[in-house]
Amino acid sequence: MARRRHTPEQIIHQLCEGEKLIGEKFSIEEVCKHLEISEASWHRWQAQYGSMKSDDAKRLKELERENARLKKMVAEQALDIDMLKEVNRGNF
Repeated sequence: MARRRHTPEQIIHQLCEGEKLIGEKFSIEEVCKHLEISEASWHRWQAQYGSMKSDDAKRLKELERENARLKKMVAEQALDIDMLKEVNRGNF
């Protein structure tokens, strides 16, 4: 079976669908089979996205992208500072 990646929005949708099925007295095994995921994925998703709504997942993705951009800027500034210190010492 080929691995596939699900977006956070898809995961949240599947969790909601799974919760409805569990509410209808289906077992977790049956729910996972219906959603075509493993039980490990179900539990991992439940822990990570259990209380999120779709808007929360989108906001989380935005914040992660912003965080990565800021980390890159800090790393570039640190390299610039190191380069300027090296030039200031005359070791170029």
